[in-house]
Amino acid sequence: MFLIGQFDSPFTRRVGITMRQYALAFVHRTWSIFGDADRLAEVNPLIRVPTLVLESGEALVETSAIIDYLDSRVDPGVRLTPQEQPERYRVNQVVAMASGISDLAVRLFYEQRLHDTPSELYVKRMTRQIRQALAVLENERAALSSSFWFLDRITQADIAVTCALRHLGEAQPALYSRETYPALSQHCARFEATDVFKEIAQAFVPPA
Repeated sequence: MFLIGQFDSPFTRRVGITMRQYALAFVHRTWSIFGDADRLAEVNPLIRVPTLVLESGEALVETSAIIDYLDSRVDPGVRLTPQEQPERYRVNQVVAMASGISDLAVRLFYEQRLHDTPSELYVKRMTRQIRQALAVLENERAALSSSFWFLDRITQADIAVTCALRHLGEAQPALYSRETYPALSQHCARFEATDVFKEIAQAFVPPA
């Protein structure tokens, strides 16, 4: 399998970490949606990352669809998304919040960097959305005493939050600091210190 995208993308990183957790081999192609748009379009007409090219040559083009496929490759007992309710929807809710933060952070970056005059209203709205989501996650994590967000093991909630907040802190440092969100920062630091998260990582590189 070929995983396309750079690991400064929280979405691509999440897929890469999941594949390492599942011991699924892959070749990493560090294509950029800007610098490699033409060849990326040949496998993904949306020109987005992550893109996972399967052994069959088929390409999966959206993070949740890729994760769903990867889950099908491993035994239910080791899947990073619980199979039973209510744990399943609770994990997915945290994943959705973290993914929403990442999506907003990317859009905010493009708005600020690609437009000569960014929309003040749009920037203000996205900033508010990010801060509100962070507050929800901070309060939820602060109420927990375990090392993991759910259960007694790592889940997609842990992975998605850690990937999202590293990206946010590097791409939008004014919106995220350890001092403002201590519970989230401690949570992420715990995972960033592990071998898998160290391996599947890349400092944020602003698109040229």
